[in-house]
Amino acid sequence: MLNKIYFGFALIILPVFASAGTLGVTETILGSAKSLVTTILIPLVFTLALLFFFWGVAKYIWSEGQGKEDGRKIMIWGVVALFVMTSVWGLVAFFQTEFNITGSESPMQIPNVN
Repeated sequence: MLNKIYFGFALIILPVFASAGTLGVTETILGSAKSLVTTILIPLVFTLALLFFFWGVAKYIWSEGQGKEDGRKIMIWGVVALFVMTSVWGLVAFFQTEFNITGSESPMQIPNVN
């Protein structure tokens, strides 16, 4: 299954790299993907984890017996998800600071063919 994913990815990406004159298009595609991830997907995942936690709180408050235990487990996993995501985001920020990587410049220069 994973080989099919890699093969599909190669079919999409390799023609762009084979045409050296269109590397600007590749930068645009990668920049758009980065923008999509940082402005939409990451805040969406944080929001879903927070809603998951609050769903556990509501289930804990309004349930009895086994429902309270389920609500407690949901709250714990919501806190764990928020902690892991915040920790990873903190590590990314730390490495950006330590290696002087800013969001506006690429750490690697893509060669151009004139």
